[in-house]
Amino acid sequence: MTTMTGAQSLIASLERVGTDVVFGIPGGTILPAYDPLRDSSIRHILMRHEQGAGHAAEGYAHVTGRVGVCFATSGPGATNLVTPIADAFMDSVPLVAITGQVPRAAIGNDAFQEADITGITMPVTKHSYKVMDPDEIPTAIAEAFHIASTGRPGPVVVDIPKDVLTSPTAFDFPSTLNLPGYRPTTKPNRRQIRAAADLVREARRPVLYVGGGVFKARAAHELIALAETIGAPVVTTLMARGAFPDSHPLCLGMPGMHGNYAAVTAMQRADLLINLGARFDDRVTGRLDGFAPDAKVIHADIDPAEIGKNRHADVPIVGDAKSVIVELNKAVLGDNSERGRVDLEQWHSEVERWSRDYPFAYDQSEEGPIKPQYVVERFAEATKGDAIIATGVGQHQMWASQMMPLNRPYSWVTSGGLGTMGFAVPAALGAKVGRPDERVVAIDGDGCFQMTAQELATATLEKIPFTVAILNNSHLGMVRQWQELFYDERYSHVHLPQVPDYVMLAEAYGAVGLRAESVADVDGVIDKAMSVDDRPCVIDFRVDAGEMCFPMVPAGASNDEIIVGPNERPYDGVPQAPNEAYQRREEAAS
Repeated sequence: MTTMTGAQSLIASLERVGTDVVFGIPGGTILPAYDPLRDSSIRHILMRHEQGAGHAAEGYAHVTGRVGVCFATSGPGATNLVTPIADAFMDSVPLVAITGQVPRAAIGNDAFQEADITGITMPVTKHSYKVMDPDEIPTAIAEAFHIASTGRPGPVVVDIPKDVLTSPTAFDFPSTLNLPGYRPTTKPNRRQIRAAADLVREARRPVLYVGGGVFKARAAHELIALAETIGAPVVTTLMARGAFPDSHPLCLGMPGMHGNYAAVTAMQRADLLINLGARFDDRVTGRLDGFAPDAKVIHADIDPAEIGKNRHADVPIVGDAKSVIVELNKAVLGDNSERGRVDLEQWHSEVERWSRDYPFAYDQSEEGPIKPQYVVERFAEATKGDAIIATGVGQHQMWASQMMPLNRPYSWVTSGGLGTMGFAVPAALGAKVGRPDERVVAIDGDGCFQMTAQELATATLEKIPFTVAILNNSHLGMVRQWQELFYDERYSHVHLPQVPDYVMLAEAYGAVGLRAESVADVDGVIDKAMSVDDRPCVIDFRVDAGEMCFPMVPAGASNDEIIVGPNERPYDGVPQAPNEAYQRREEAAS
């Protein structure tokens, strides 16, 4: 055993678990860990705010599948990590947040920069450690990384008092882990797989409802095989965009509040939903008692707490998404071989008609204001689909998901469950660090951008190049849309005047700043941005302030009340029969 300080033990433990980068900011209680970090192979990226450190670690984890790591000091440093920790918890992102703490003797005395970070984050972590003995550091780190990355991934906090980091210890990294209360079920039950295959056999209107769990299991390739074996249309939630290629004929795109009409309606009309790693989130289901009223449900999830939480499962399957997909595919292939493939031609025809009759649409005139959807489409053309796309949260996030063809897995980085504004810039930075040879484009809004724009300084000094496309409508756009539709156009505190000047701000941070004010400017500034490869580039797209994001299912409404365009009557809060709005729309279309 080697004798060293607790801080040296911490860094040595991080090296043992394969950490190659840490995003953080030093401060008093975490300071001892920064001294041995100088001599380590681990790259430290000095962020400008702890929230940025957490989101950068998330972005890294999203695109690599590895655990993202961030450092912060005690008190405000640690509390600034609460938002990214909660974000990682909601979206099942593997994250280890290591925080300094006041010395052991001072804990509980309201010492300077003391905060009970393990208590504060308890509801939004998989597990937390307060390491009170330097000898326990290697085991705590080994267990934290194992817990964060296995089962349903998520964040783990490791809080270490300053005097634990400075105390001597004999470094002894564990060869095995003893976690008797932690045994995630990864292999599905054979009888449940058989029952699921039987439901697939009976279905005539099946839909594969794919969530972020398929990403976490790295099961995108296997998913294509299952979809083709069943012949079922596929919807991919916001957190699963790219898990099934948009170019595939069975892909319907994103369902939910701002989803594709065909995806939303296919789920409503389905007689079987095959849920793989999704949680029947309210943004997908709309009013729960009106969601997919005729569908039986197969629900596969590695977290048994999710199954039956929001919707009864006729066949519950606990297991890793890849294992479930592989086993279900085998069972359905066997049935097809013995009894022939189920004829779903009528269902395909119906779904194809919805896709044809109700595409995403907008009207871009050459003279008129720039439509935000047009900007996204021009980026899609410029990148040829060969880019990692990060987003903030709001209208721009939905337009990016709607208009950007996503055909590669693990190249979509966004905040879903928590809906964290300010996510895009630091997450794009982290994604570029994780996959440095790939182009990264952050599609952001002016409201989101101003929350974490300071991380441009980090990107410039660390030479981390990525493009930020600000869809600048001078408003908190999604809030403005709701006020227009549901508050009689009584706009309250949603206008963001053109301050700061984003081009000048970018240049002040050492980045490249560009602006597009007309349709004719768009392609030119995108081309210029694509040529920048040594620093971040920010483009201020002055887009139409009045453009709204459709389709839209209003909060509290049934998915059958989907508004496909600005001329439709919004849901007025009066429940309708589950199929009434759908039938009315179908009659109009025919």
